[in-house]
Amino acid sequence: MTRHLPILRAATLVLSLLGLTGCSALSALTDATTPLEVYELRAPGDLPVSRGTPLPVAVTIETPTTSGALQTDRIMIRPDPYQAQYLPEVRWSEELPVMVQTLMLRSLESTQALTYVGRTPLGADSAYAVVTEVTDFQAESAGEGQPVTVRLRMRTSIVRESDVQIVAARTFGATAQSPETDVANLVRAFDSASNVMMRDFALWVTATLGRRL
Repeated sequence: MTRHLPILRAATLVLSLLGLTGCSALSALTDATTPLEVYELRAPGDLPVSRGTPLPVAVTIETPTTSGALQTDRIMIRPDPYQAQYLPEVRWSEELPVMVQTLMLRSLESTQALTYVGRTPLGADSAYAVVTEVTDFQAESAGEGQPVTVRLRMRTSIVRESDVQIVAARTFGATAQSPETDVANLVRAFDSASNVMMRDFALWVTATLGRRL
């Protein structure tokens, strides 16, 4: 009987570890399914509306590309330039690339300057595609007690579909400061910076295409 004791003890240890592993997995699953508060940004409301006939052009807004750290619906904050963290218990309404695509689309639509703006080509193809890379879309902390800076930046190209030729390219960016680190103030700062960047983007696209037609 004595010879069987180590085996029994080992079996008991394995079962205990399996039980702990199961508890950890269950805890992780519970955390993953905890509902998060959802926030969304608005397209700028002060864009000038075209009073004439819309430009006879169709534009497709491609889903932007971005880095792995921004390929998420979580709201990023950088405590230093080399570290990416996410605000707890909150998220954007869509994954960041899709949310930025939505903002670009709504901003261009609100100008009423183009015949068609969409996520997919109109018919066989569109006359132009807007291709974008989002390089910054985060809050940046300067240290305890300091205001938090929201920094947005995207590189955008207008591509002629017929020959895949880049006809114009520009980098857009905007910053805004949040006096506090609470979520409400941070989201307001994101919204303020986004409004500036999307307004510049929409005016640039309509002016660029207007000169080419």
